Amino acid sequence: MTDRPKALVTGASRGVGAAVARALAPTHDVLLGGRDAAALAALAGELPGSRPWPVELTRVSAADVEGVERLDVLVHSAGISVLGRIADQGADVWRRTMEVNVIAVAELTRLLLPALRRAGGHVVCVNSGAGQRANPDWASYAASKFALKAFADALRLEEPALRVTTIYPGRIATDMQRGVRAFEGGAFEPEKYLEPETVARAVLAAVMAGPDAHLTELTLRPRGGPVN
Repeated sequence: MTDRPKALVTGASRGVGAAVARALAPTHDVLLGGRDAAALAALAGELPGSRPWPVELTRVSAADVEGVERLDVLVHSAGISVLGRIADQGADVWRRTMEVNVIAVAELTRLLLPALRRAGGHVVCVNSGAGQRANPDWASYAASKFALKAFADALRLEEPALRVTTIYPGRIATDMQRGVRAFEGGAFEPEKYLEPETVARAVLAAVMAGPDAHLTELTLRPRGGPVN
């Protein structure tokens, strides 16, 4: 890697994470975090200055971030959604959802705080409209996203030298949305959803805001599409 600013993006093997990595690559050296090593390697081949960072985020340790001495941008984009009625979802679903969507975020951030502090860095949490409003069948996912908001809010207050941004996208044309629509029994209609690149541009806008600006929250909804 070079002397350019450093970024780490989780969930970079596809969807929003890959789009964010592509958006940051012209100005940053990017660590591409995710579980699909082949997909990460292929993306790294497209983006000069980037390199794969294969990792299981629910088991991330200090050894995984060894060598990351300075980090200008950390984007939390990885996440899962398992939809279902409260009556039908056991503790295993809740635990797995919280592990991936909240606890892994908190632990990776904690491990990287020294590197972020050295850079006066920026943490971006890609949240969800479900982090602002809970609907039937979305309880475990929404709870994890409300918790992610609380984490970002507390981090912002505890680490005033850092910038912390929460982005709340509506429905996005990704594989996750395909699964959501299959659960809902409806068609996958990408023209009604946000594109991953649109969310990536919002992340970039927050990151590239002037040094006097701290964009703390940003809500995106598809024009003419569903609200939730």
